[in-house]
Amino acid sequence: MTRAAGSGWRIWKKYRKITKEGYIRLISSTVNKQVKFVNALVKKARTRREEDLFVAEGLRMCQEIPRDRIRTLYVSESFRKTPEYKALAEGVRQVEVVKDEVFRALSDTRTPQGILALVRQYHYTLDQVAKTSGDGGPPAQLMILETLQDPGNLGTILRAGEGAGVTGILMDSCTVDIYSPKVIRSTMGSVLRVPFVCVEDLGSAMDELKKKGIRILAAHLEGGRAYDQEDYRQDVAFLVGNEGNGLSEAALTRADARIHIPMAGRVESLNAAVAASVLMFEAARQRRMEFKDRRG
Repeated sequence: MTRAAGSGWRIWKKYRKITKEGYIRLISSTVNKQVKFVNALVKKARTRREEDLFVAEGLRMCQEIPRDRIRTLYVSESFRKTPEYKALAEGVRQVEVVKDEVFRALSDTRTPQGILALVRQYHYTLDQVAKTSGDGGPPAQLMILETLQDPGNLGTILRAGEGAGVTGILMDSCTVDIYSPKVIRSTMGSVLRVPFVCVEDLGSAMDELKKKGIRILAAHLEGGRAYDQEDYRQDVAFLVGNEGNGLSEAALTRADARIHIPMAGRVESLNAAVAASVLMFEAARQRRMEFKDRRG
């Protein structure tokens, strides 16, 4: 094709690549508007809120996302040659191909796999998250998180929570953004399946849980009873606080009881995600044993 081809030359400059699928637009510069937009979503919680989108990266994560929730799928030139590409792109309305070196500017990881999606955020209400046995389903098993700051902790709690059968996550607005790329990676896909809600007034939300008959147990170093001495087979919520400062007095006063995890040696406390996991899986164990007893 030559410059004499007029508009055809401009199409060639814009798309650069011809395949059996026709013209494929190729993002070849780090100053491209889409690259800047993705970077803003990666770095700024405010942009994620305003655009109602989050960034999910990596093959496994992108395979788990429902196709109708993907707004845009970005793939590197190298990834587009892989066997997985066709299945992942099927059903996605907008697919963008990116030069390998430019994709590295899109990515938030050191060794990008060459696939990244812009995903529409999930929105749950407190009622959806806090369904109880009175609603005809299983007893509630909730996690209430106050001012957690470590993305890895939040992501791990969601992932472990899914494994332990948690029915929902309640967070205050001071907790790290659940749509931070680091949180998303840590969840390993659980963020797509575990209901969660973030509230401005955690105290009022906890009051609503109590009205529903959900018993709130606060994890505290000076808790009255050991965690494995409580009964978690009914509607229950575990309250876990900030990694450094623990729970606020306002949150503690709303708890029905305080529990602690006994420590051996010179260890004073556990990482927030580890402590939450211990509590969630104890609840899962008790419920599993009850189910087994019922079946005889």
